[in-house]
Amino acid sequence: MEQQETAILIASIVLVVIIILLIALFSIFQKRKNSLLLQQKEAEKKFETAIAETQIEIREETLRNISWELHDNIGQLLTLAKIQVNIAQDDPGKLEEVTETITKSLTELRSLSKLINPDALKSLSLTEAITLEIERFNRLQFIKATITSNEEVEILDDKVEIIIFRILQEFFTNTIKHSKASTLDVNVNYDEEKIIIHAKDDGVGFDSTDMTTRQGIGLSNMQNRGKLIDANVALTSEKRKGTAITLTYHYKKESSATLDDEVD
Repeated sequence: MEQQETAILIASIVLVVIIILLIALFSIFQKRKNSLLLQQKEAEKKFETAIAETQIEIREETLRNISWELHDNIGQLLTLAKIQVNIAQDDPGKLEEVTETITKSLTELRSLSKLINPDALKSLSLTEAITLEIERFNRLQFIKATITSNEEVEILDDKVEIIIFRILQEFFTNTIKHSKASTLDVNVNYDEEKIIIHAKDDGVGFDSTDMTTRQGIGLSNMQNRGKLIDANVALTSEKRKGTAITLTYHYKKESSATLDDEVD
């Protein structure tokens, strides 16, 4: 009888211990789950904020571009047309020149209208958006710029395109403002697994080991943007030999849904 009572007591104790362990494990699991959910929400909020900030920066840069182009390009063309009209009043044979100048002005305005649309990037592929930038540099004679690309084999998520475009836009701005370069060459290459974008100028360059210069051109900012979409951003430079950027992004087959969920 005593043995039975002892066995029941031991079994009860074991059962209680098991229940306590299960409760403790469940509590730990819940805490970890809640912690992971909190981290996920913080990451989603960070990503959403970064996307919003990037879109604002692109629009601010676009407005600056529009201002420059209206003043430096279209404004000058219209001024020329006005002068030609005055000359044509005494020499009707000059009307053809007026027509050519006005036609060119209209062509430039159509090109500019693509930038005015705040959602222009959404309606364009990444390569098309980069090409618009390259064409603008050439129109304004900022620099002699070229772009080469193979056929796109993967449609990128809108948010990924925004991040990549802004990274390149920052590099282009540094090239135009600080590099004293005469040429800028961009290559966009798609394959089955990734996209690699390489851009290089022939400017003054800098010592790539100089952290002050690296910070000045915003390399860490470009790399941090790249990390948002798991893209690798590498910048190389050498004094008097120019600066180059290489961006590599591996496609994520489920990235579109994931990113949409994060931003929505």
